[in-house]
Amino acid sequence: MRKTLKFLHTLGAIGYAGAAAALLVLHAQLPAPEDLERFAALRMAMGAVAQLILLPSIAVVLVSGLLAMAFNPAFHNAGWVWLKLIFGVLVFEGTLVSVQAPMERAALQAEAALAGDVPVAELLAPLGPEWGSLWVVLLLAVFNVVLGVWRPRSRGRPGTERAAAGGGRFGGPTA
Repeated sequence: MRKTLKFLHTLGAIGYAGAAAALLVLHAQLPAPEDLERFAALRMAMGAVAQLILLPSIAVVLVSGLLAMAFNPAFHNAGWVWLKLIFGVLVFEGTLVSVQAPMERAALQAEAALAGDVPVAELLAPLGPEWGSLWVVLLLAVFNVVLGVWRPRSRGRPGTERAAAGGGRFGGPTA
């Protein structure tokens, strides 16, 4: 069970990072809204990436991480695990509120503009906050990966957290 959860957690993290990187690339390629067909196509692609890859990936990461914490008693008192949980929830919330929802909304708005239901002027919203949000959640996710690999030891009794979490060289399992 532990290896399955670790595999799912790693797979979800890879999917999340890949989707975030793809969104950054697509975002950088966005033309001015006056080039409506290309703008709408990229916005719809970004909405699809956010909905079909980004959101499911972060959900897999969060759920597999929570289950790993529940099933592995060594993680219950490991401070790095709780810090990772806090940052994981921040990444999840940031993804939902600042990335995924605005991407889907922008895709629907671009599709409506392409159909002639929305004026092109409504597509002129500033893209800076969206760009910044993508970078923030991506950096938080990278921090979480680093924290999971590095696994800092507590400053209590020497070796207690390390031994409880499996005793590996970096505080991880030895097997």
